Amino acid sequence: MEKFDVVVIGGGPGGYPAAIRAAQLGVSVALVEREALGGTCLNWGCIPTKALISCSDLYSGITHGVEMGIKADSVSFNYSTMVKRKEEVVSRLKNGVGQLLKANGVTVFEGTAGFTGRGKLDIKGQNGKSSAKLEAGKVIIATGSSSAFPGFLPKNACVVDSRGFLDLTKLPASMIVLGGGVIGCELACMAAQLGTKVTIVEMLEDVLMVLDKDVRRVVRGHMEKELGIEVLAGVRMEKIEVVKGGGGVTGVVGKTSVNAELLLVSVGRRPVTDGLDLEKAGLSVDKHGCIEIDEYCRTKVATIYAVGDVTAGSTQLAHAATAQGIMAAENACGEKGDAAERLVPACIFTAPEIGSVGLTEEEAVRQNKPVKTGKFLFASLGKAMAAGETNGFVKWVVDAGSDQLLGAQAVGAHATELIAEATLAIRAELTAEEVGRTIHCHPTFSEAWMEAAHAVHGQCIHAGPKRKRDS
Repeated sequence: MEKFDVVVIGGGPGGYPAAIRAAQLGVSVALVEREALGGTCLNWGCIPTKALISCSDLYSGITHGVEMGIKADSVSFNYSTMVKRKEEVVSRLKNGVGQLLKANGVTVFEGTAGFTGRGKLDIKGQNGKSSAKLEAGKVIIATGSSSAFPGFLPKNACVVDSRGFLDLTKLPASMIVLGGGVIGCELACMAAQLGTKVTIVEMLEDVLMVLDKDVRRVVRGHMEKELGIEVLAGVRMEKIEVVKGGGGVTGVVGKTSVNAELLLVSVGRRPVTDGLDLEKAGLSVDKHGCIEIDEYCRTKVATIYAVGDVTAGSTQLAHAATAQGIMAAENACGEKGDAAERLVPACIFTAPEIGSVGLTEEEAVRQNKPVKTGKFLFASLGKAMAAGETNGFVKWVVDAGSDQLLGAQAVGAHATELIAEATLAIRAELTAEEVGRTIHCHPTFSEAWMEAAHAVHGQCIHAGPKRKRDS
C-alpha cells in the first residue's frame, strides 16, 4: 500500500492540472490514468480536431483567394499527411504533459482506479489484475466523459463517433452527421471545406441551439450556402442501415432517404464512472450518471472531490475542467477554500467561428431580465473588410438598469480569440459605457467590442442609428 496526500483519478484537462497544482503546494501526489495523459481533449478531442480544422481552413482560404488577388492554378491536399501532422501535434503535447508531471514530482500510475474504501484505491492494469494499491488523504475524480452511442445504431466501420472519425486516414466522399451540436458541426465544417458532401440531421429545431438565433443564422447560412452542407433540422433519424458489404449507410429521415459513405454519431457525451466502484467510497451517481458536487467541487464525502465532465451540471469544456481541477487541488490542500469560477466562455470552431460567454439574449428573455443589446457587424469594420472577413458580428447583452455587461457572443473571423476580452470585461463587472470609453487599437477586429458597447446606447460612430429589428 503506497500512501499519498492526494490521488487524482484521470489525466485529462481536469486531472493533470489538479495533480500539478497539488504538487506545487508541497504535498505528495499520485495520478492514475488508464489510457493516455491529456485525456480525451488532447488525444481525441480539442487538439486533434483543431489541428485538422486549421488545415481545412488554410485549404479553403487558398481556394477562395481570387477576391484577394491570389489565384492558385492547382491546389490539392493530402488528408493522410494532415492526419500525420495532427498525430505529431498530439504526441508533442502528450509528452509535454508527462514531463510536467515528472518535473513536479507527481507519481503516475497506468491503469483503472477503483475504490476499495474511503481513501483507498486498487489500480488494475489492462489485464484486469491489480497492479498497485494506494491510500490517499484526499481524492480528486477527473475521469471525464465519452461519446454517447445510441443502442439502435449498427456496429460497423461505416458508423463512427468523433474519436473514430479522427482516426480515419481517408476522408469519405459523403457523410451523415447525426447531431447538430458543437462537435458534429465542427467536424461537418472541416470535412465540407475539404470537399466531403455532408448532411446534418438534428432533431431540435436548429443546430447549435445553445446560441442566440442571430448567431445561428450566420453559421447555418455559411454552412448551407458556402460549404454546401445540407441541414435537416426538426426531424429524427428514423432508421439507419449499413449497405451490404459495408459500402456505406442509408438513413431514413422522415420521408426522406439519405445515403452516405459514413455516419458520424455526435449526439452528446456521457460521464465515465465505470470501474470506480463509487459505492465502496460512499458515493453514488445521479439519474444522468454524474457525480454531484458543491461549488467547491466537493462530493458528499468530505475527502473526495470531483471535477470536469463527470460532474453534475458540467459545461463539458476542457478549460472549465482545468479551472475546477486547480481549485479542487487548492481546496483539498487547505490553501484557499474558494468556489470554482462560474463564468465560463465557450468557443466553437465551425466555419465561421463562434465565441460565447455569460447570458445570451434568449436566456435573458426566458428569465424575464430587462436587458439591452449592442451589436456591431464585421461588414462595417475596417480590419474585417481589409482582411476579406466581413461575415459575422459581436454582441453585448447588458443589464438595462445598471448598464453592467451580462453576456457576449461573437461569430465570424477570430471569434474564438475575441471572446477572451468579453469574458474579462464581464468578470470585472464592467459597464457598456466603460468598455465604450476604453481605447481599442485601430484597425483591429477587437475594436468591434468598443463599437458594440457604443451601440448599446445608440452612440455607435461607424454604424447608422439603431433601429428595431428582428433578432
